[in-house]
Amino acid sequence: MLVLSRKPLQSIMIGPDIKITIVKMERNQVQIGIEAPRDITILRDELIEAPHTDSSSGSEQLNELHVLTS
Repeated sequence: MLVLSRKPLQSIMIGPDIKITIVKMERNQVQIGIEAPRDITILRDELIEAPHTDSSSGSEQLNELHVLTS
């Protein structure tokens, strides 16, 4: 896993056409914006039906993921 540090309004690129921006950080919650082509499916981890086997993921989860389209 690649771990990056970003401040609010800073972004990372995944390939040439997926941009992830840190929108807001507040207490124990981070809001991110994702700009991606409409044909890319973006799901929160807990919505994927396959069992999650990573025992190191804590109980903290993002409640919402807002997808921004360009």
